Amino acid sequence: MTLSTGNRIGLAGAAVVGVAFGMARYAYGLTLPDIRQALELSELVLGLVASATFAGYLAGLVLAGPLAARRGSRAPTTVGGVCGAAGAVTVTFAQHPWLLAVGAVLAGSAGGWVWAPYSDIVTRTVSPRQRPRALAIITTGTSGGLVVLGGLAALAALGSWRLVWGCIALAAAAAAVVNLRLTPRTGPVPRPDGRQGASSLARALRVPAAYSAVYFAVIIIYFTYAADVVSRDLPAAAVPALYAAIGVTGMVGVATGAVARRLGSPRVAALCLVTVAAALALLGLAGDSPAATAVSACVFGAGYMTGSAVLAVWTAELVPDRASAAFTGCLVVGAVSSVAAPALAGAVIPGLGLGTLLALTAAVSLLGGLVLMLHGASGGGAAAETGR
Repeated sequence: MTLSTGNRIGLAGAAVVGVAFGMARYAYGLTLPDIRQALELSELVLGLVASATFAGYLAGLVLAGPLAARRGSRAPTTVGGVCGAAGAVTVTFAQHPWLLAVGAVLAGSAGGWVWAPYSDIVTRTVSPRQRPRALAIITTGTSGGLVVLGGLAALAALGSWRLVWGCIALAAAAAAVVNLRLTPRTGPVPRPDGRQGASSLARALRVPAAYSAVYFAVIIIYFTYAADVVSRDLPAAAVPALYAAIGVTGMVGVATGAVARRLGSPRVAALCLVTVAAALALLGLAGDSPAATAVSACVFGAGYMTGSAVLAVWTAELVPDRASAAFTGCLVVGAVSSVAAPALAGAVIPGLGLGTLLALTAAVSLLGGLVLMLHGASGGGAAAETGR
């Protein structure tokens, strides 16, 4: 059976994004306790390395655009695959903190290189009707990566944390080869210059950028503290099971394109924030209950992956001729929010407690969802219809 162009690109993108986001981006936090013990690193050093991985991600986001403008949109996805493989190999064999940092930063940068360029690849090579589905498939690749990462974590419990990173290196190399085979080469991406172009783009993206700021802030709080909450009162196997559950339920994100076509992207985004709010509230108020934690992970997986996919669909609808730039802009906003949110959380946890912080974060997510829902109901989301 011959795959359509949209399905070919969707599968290739899902593989690359799945490794870059679902595996490489979260493997550091998952293996951090073992890294701390094996390399005898202080909390300060471990924290600095964690922050540096976000710097690598931001660098990838910023540099992907200029590279695509010169060499076409497939070039950054290839660079991202190489960075993911090289970074994971470096971490696998790291015996010193500086080597660990170099590898983690390289692996962390992969997500920045690969995600946004697929928006341009899809809008330039896939028919308008197939675009939402292709973009949703690509984004939902993260779920598959999380499922695999959860399995690797369970396997590593019997061996070494280095096994996780070694498998990620192999997966990144395989995904890069699949990407080169299935993703068509495109010409250089036009990049309009001048303040007028930037101003018009900013105006078009005011609402999705605001959504991105709230969405990524609440998402990173969940991922930062979920394992901490779960490991306090539940068996060690609960942590990899949590990641696997998020990945499995996140597969519903594949349907984001069809749902957005029916309800409108702003409404879908609003529902995702409400869903994540429910997951955070369950984790914060009943994190010592296996049943509540399982429900929280499943609910979060659906909201997390659909929330990521709808941002790609939404920005491509609003600015189809500059889809990658639009998506990158929102991702940069989200990346900055992701850096700020844990720092703020760390400052208030000693006074409020982790459970209260999670409950407050749930309230922020719920409020953001309600505001966005009201904005869409008042006609503010109509602009998204113009791209259809």
